[in-house]
Amino acid sequence: MFGPYERQISEAYRSIYVNVDEYVAGISKWVPNARRILEVGCGEGAVSERLAAVYPDAEIIGIDIAPNVGRLYSGPPGRVRFVQATIEQYHATAPGEFDLVVLADVLHHVPLQLRASLLDAIRKMIAPGGHLAFKEWERNRTPIHWLGYFSDRWITGDRISYMSRDELHQSIAQSFGRDSIIAEQRVRPWRNNLSLLVRP
Repeated sequence: MFGPYERQISEAYRSIYVNVDEYVAGISKWVPNARRILEVGCGEGAVSERLAAVYPDAEIIGIDIAPNVGRLYSGPPGRVRFVQATIEQYHATAPGEFDLVVLADVLHHVPLQLRASLLDAIRKMIAPGGHLAFKEWERNRTPIHWLGYFSDRWITGDRISYMSRDELHQSIAQSFGRDSIIAEQRVRPWRNNLSLLVRP
């Protein structure tokens, strides 16, 4: 709809809710030496592009079920390989282990009954000693939360369902273990952006 300005408008819209540069910089501080990276639910490639910049020597793969996977990526050509697939499909066709798996703002789009299987599938893709960098929009009663909910619901058409911090911790613990969350931070500009580092 926005033609040649689509990328700029997409970046401006995203920045209302989350500072993607700060988020990825936080990941690189947590896991500085990742060599194989898988981004699950990479969308049009905003996080993937930043990952390619902060991990210049890593093999990076972005997967998503949407047909426009990686469409707005404008990082170095060939640095990220984009695949249209679910995590289960990708694992079946290209099994492997990654020292870093990234899951950012995906879980609230996934039906409740499928969330545990998604996290279980991700766990199987993580190499021994590897990590999951997990980010979600935390549910609360602030005006920005409701603005985020309605814009997310309107733009995607998905049945959005956010979780509280305790519910997010519980979901991670069920799939990765009770003591698997080893770091936590908030990402500007809103405290709703909850980022967790998980080690199975």
